[in-house]
Amino acid sequence: MSATLDDAAVKAEPAPDPFAIFDAWLAEATKGEPNDPNAMTLATVDATGLPDARTVLLKGHDARGFVFYTNLESAKAQELAQNPKAALLFHWKSLHRQVRIRGTVSAVSAEEADAYYASRALGSRIGAWASKQSRPLPDRATLEAAVKSAEEAHGENPSRPPFWSGFRVTPVEIEFWHDGAFRLHDRFLFTREGDQWAVARLYP
Repeated sequence: MSATLDDAAVKAEPAPDPFAIFDAWLAEATKGEPNDPNAMTLATVDATGLPDARTVLLKGHDARGFVFYTNLESAKAQELAQNPKAALLFHWKSLHRQVRIRGTVSAVSAEEADAYYASRALGSRIGAWASKQSRPLPDRATLEAAVKSAEEAHGENPSRPPFWSGFRVTPVEIEFWHDGAFRLHDRFLFTREGDQWAVARLYP
């Protein structure tokens, strides 16, 4: 499957694999985007149904879904605990492309979280211990003191905090959007049907 989408490609047999298309688009973005090609908007809803959105970084993906990591006491994690469904949006402006994903959310395994945490820079691992994410912070000095305290407590090989882990968004829909002249964009929607994907072209 080529990195671009066209009618001939999506009508080919067997049905195209949206994960292969995503891999190709992400690879192109990694070459061309000036900063954080793995950045994605994560949308959730709170207990009242009010939408919430923020940018997070994709840290793993395969046929099971798209993975990110966070403090489990953060607003996003609390919202996902109440309603384990989410939407993702990748927007690669320089490539005139975006990918929209909707799906269900589950926790990654402890082994996955441990492995990713161990791969992070030491400062980021310490920061995970120091930050009470999403909660009020009196001033910057308080954060810096928390970082110093975490450094003293956990040294140069900190274990993963029990309140820090990852989530996997397992898609039920993946939409690929490619900018077209005069706003006549190309849009293809993949919808999961059991173990297969149905695909349809959408009006722009």
